[in-house]
Amino acid sequence: MDVLDSLVIGAGQAGLSTSYHLRRRGVEHVVLDADETPGGAWQHRWDALTMHDVHRVADLPESPVPPDTGSERANTFVPAYFADYERRHELPVLRPVHVAAVRDAPGRDEGGLLSVEAGDRRWLTRTLVNATGTWTQPFVPHYPGTETFRGEQLHTVDYPGPDHFRERRVLVVGGGASAVQFLGALRPVTDTLWVTRREPVWRTEPFDPEAGSEAVALVADRVRRGLPPTSVVSVTGLMLRPQEAEAARLGAYHRLPMFDRIEPEGVRWDDGSFEPVDAILWATGFRPAVAHLGPLQLRSEHGGIQLERTTAMADPRVQLVGYGPSASTIGANRAGRFAAIAVRDQLASLRSVPADA
Repeated sequence: MDVLDSLVIGAGQAGLSTSYHLRRRGVEHVVLDADETPGGAWQHRWDALTMHDVHRVADLPESPVPPDTGSERANTFVPAYFADYERRHELPVLRPVHVAAVRDAPGRDEGGLLSVEAGDRRWLTRTLVNATGTWTQPFVPHYPGTETFRGEQLHTVDYPGPDHFRERRVLVVGGGASAVQFLGALRPVTDTLWVTRREPVWRTEPFDPEAGSEAVALVADRVRRGLPPTSVVSVTGLMLRPQEAEAARLGAYHRLPMFDRIEPEGVRWDDGSFEPVDAILWATGFRPAVAHLGPLQLRSEHGGIQLERTTAMADPRVQLVGYGPSASTIGANRAGRFAAIAVRDQLASLRSVPADA
């Protein structure tokens, strides 16, 4: 079996950026992607999400995002951009490949190599870049009575658009940007309630590059210490966009504290107060999709994977991109370059050859 210098898992923004930078540095590699078509998580987003609604899609290296009118569906526009990028730069993407596990390769002849396993297929590689993101790991907290609710419960990954909820009272759960966006779309067409565990922190000053760098640095510090990553918005605060002004006027962003239990017809607090609802939309975020890395035992005692930039401190053969501070599209591009440089340096150390400048 041939041995690769590197292998990338995931062909979203971070994976494509990494592959580009690996090719640029002459590193032999393949990219394994679980989806049948290009587009990463973008292809799975709801049809009602237009390019007018998305915060921003960063340019992939050497290929600006094409201009848009704002009316295009994000789940077709961005995947088309990614597909064109793969073709234009001849990136070695294989799909669909569902990686089940990454482990140390067995056997004396394979010592020091990583074995990437997908069903009855296996790849051997000297280094690995994990770019699996979070979309496949939606998080829904459990509350007493969840299973008794007679209405509909959906997570962000299942969101069908505002028309689905007309004439239904919708409870939106979560304190992040997605919850704000859902309320902005839903309140003009139906009745809504909003609950969060913590009081929302609203940002009034412009979100300039300096503020963005400070926010990313805070998330990066958590990852550096081996703590589970938080979202960038958790340290930047929330902002309302012009398209959410009508929802704000209608009172969509009057927040209630988190309920204590779910009942068949709604939710109840310990003080006895009750709110009837027809649907619960869990905008409660995601967790990193890293279960396949479990055999490598990368997690720290604090529950996260400790990184120095993109390198796993527990195993320098492994890079993580799209994790923690690089979960945004801008951060993913930067992380792809850092990961490619780290891979090159790791390969040089394995071969006892100094890395070039």
